[in-house]
Amino acid sequence: MSDACGCGHDEPAGEDEQAPEHWWQLRELQAAAAAAVFLLAAYIVGWSGGPQRVSLVLEWIALLIGGWTFVPSTLRRLAKGKIGVGTLMTIAAVGAVILGEVGEAAMLAVLFSISEGLEEYAVSRTRRGLRALLNLVPDTATVLRDGAPTTVSPAELAVGDRMLVKPGERIATDGRITDGRTALDVSAITGESVPVEAGPGDEVFAGSINGTGALTVEVTTTAENNSLAKIVQIVEAEQSRKGDAQRLADTIAKPLVPAIMIFAAAIAILGSLLGDPATWIERALVVLVAASPCALAISVPVTVVAAIGAASKIGVLVKGGAALEALGRVRTVALDKTGTLTANRPAVVDIATTTTGTGVESNALGSGVRSPEQDRVLAIAAALEAHSEHPLARAILTANGDHTVAAAEVQAVPGAGLTGLVDGRPARLGRPGWIDPGPLAARVAAMQASGATAVLVEDDGQVIGAVAVRDELRPEAAEVIDHLHSGGATVAMLTGDNSATATALAQIAGIDDVHADLRPEDKARIIGELRKDRFTAMVGDGVNDAPALATADLGIAMGAMGSDVAIETADVALMGEDLRTLPQALDHARRARTIMLQNVALSLALIAILIPLALFGVLGLAAVVAVHELAEIVVIANGVRAGRVTALPPAPQEARSEPVVQQAA
Repeated sequence: MSDACGCGHDEPAGEDEQAPEHWWQLRELQAAAAAAVFLLAAYIVGWSGGPQRVSLVLEWIALLIGGWTFVPSTLRRLAKGKIGVGTLMTIAAVGAVILGEVGEAAMLAVLFSISEGLEEYAVSRTRRGLRALLNLVPDTATVLRDGAPTTVSPAELAVGDRMLVKPGERIATDGRITDGRTALDVSAITGESVPVEAGPGDEVFAGSINGTGALTVEVTTTAENNSLAKIVQIVEAEQSRKGDAQRLADTIAKPLVPAIMIFAAAIAILGSLLGDPATWIERALVVLVAASPCALAISVPVTVVAAIGAASKIGVLVKGGAALEALGRVRTVALDKTGTLTANRPAVVDIATTTTGTGVESNALGSGVRSPEQDRVLAIAAALEAHSEHPLARAILTANGDHTVAAAEVQAVPGAGLTGLVDGRPARLGRPGWIDPGPLAARVAAMQASGATAVLVEDDGQVIGAVAVRDELRPEAAEVIDHLHSGGATVAMLTGDNSATATALAQIAGIDDVHADLRPEDKARIIGELRKDRFTAMVGDGVNDAPALATADLGIAMGAMGSDVAIETADVALMGEDLRTLPQALDHARRARTIMLQNVALSLALIAILIPLALFGVLGLAAVVAVHELAEIVVIANGVRAGRVTALPPAPQEARSEPVVQQAA
């Protein structure tokens, strides 16, 4: 909470403190209700002609109970040199008592304690929504100890333990599957509603729900440091970072409090010199309360906490108010290609061969049928790539299947390709230019124009074919780009890939601004140029794109679940692999920012209206307190609206391509 406010508790709820589930469980609201009962009883006694002494005692009880919710914290803040709204309310209550208006002071205390309670409820409600992520971890886990299954608490899990996860069970902590296959429900973590296929070697995260297959999982992270705990720790630590709107509220509220006190003192002194001291001192106290900026000071923090908690439910990690406010201001989105617009899973999409007498045979993969010539091209390419870790190599090896026989005497030619011996004959695999495409020139050009990377295959000195590998666009990419455009954002693609491939994929996605053949420092430079014109966000994987993420007004990491580097580098992390989360996050942040500005405007308008009404005696202390606290309730309720977010429908499935033979004369 802002120091300018002086509302609420001195410290936020501790990590182990259980946030109340219902508003009536809050001590502030319980105290407010008790105080209201005593104040109502005092009014009834007075209205019915009962003893004045009894009515006064009931008013004092109401005042003391209501004052308990803010006076102690105000005094503690004063001891630290902090003057806040609680100070104004305390002075106003004391002044009302001095003027003999104990009932008015009690009314102020009751209404202010209600607003205190509602503020605490709003914050604890959104904090509870965030920390509910930790409840996704099961109470127990089954591990193999001395070869026998043993039930332990997740806190007892150690790195290297082997967990046994039955169908339908939640996974207790992060790990790697060593045995078994399943479909994991990760919707509560990443926001993705479609189960994710997983098998040996795949990472799994705490809170995921196992599907129909039994799993053995090797623990890679302890319970206190797993992915869920990390998300909660980062968000709670970063919630103190203030966005521009929140800083605006603080900037206005902090000097406003002492200014109000000086203004009220001037009214009391000048009014006493020129008129009835009692009247002007009372008006000064009313002005003191009327100008209290508590609604201003709490309006933005409540909105920020609500919005960040809601974002975590859809798999968007927003690191504090500054990041949320910046996300709502984004007008240019720069997207990395590999792993962001594409799924970073290159696949063989086209094979062309030279055949004696017929010229060129092309195979745009589609039906699952390959000719012997095409099998030969793929087999030689796979033999040369057998020990390579390059993404293109993995695509070729996957297409060739399990019967790859590695070539002998393989050597890499930097920037060109590979050479070796296949079946005792010399063979080469490499880029066009290093190997002359010959009759395949037109086919290679067509492959590149379609956004694929083409490599030529040579057997015993003769070019025999070309293999096209492409990292396909995510199926939702075009929809996402269209959504960003319709929201008024400009979109740019930044990639280290060649210009032909980048341009072809950008046209399919609907992106006009393409920057290709970039190194990491080039991406950072272009982001710097884009920032000059519009507020710019960079979306990347958080590792290779770190310079660009740091240079942008806002860095967004894509698919960051389980990646420490991505979470730490970016201001916002999209935990899942569904690119549609990006425009959803932008829309959510824009709505939250609008709510912030609404609350700031309402709070300032309230102060501007109430001060003259109080100064000229149109409104008394009770009326001002009632209006002021009602407005405070309104801005809190408006801020809580930022906690509403709707889950995305299932993502479209990727189209899978199989071989189809096409003959070309």
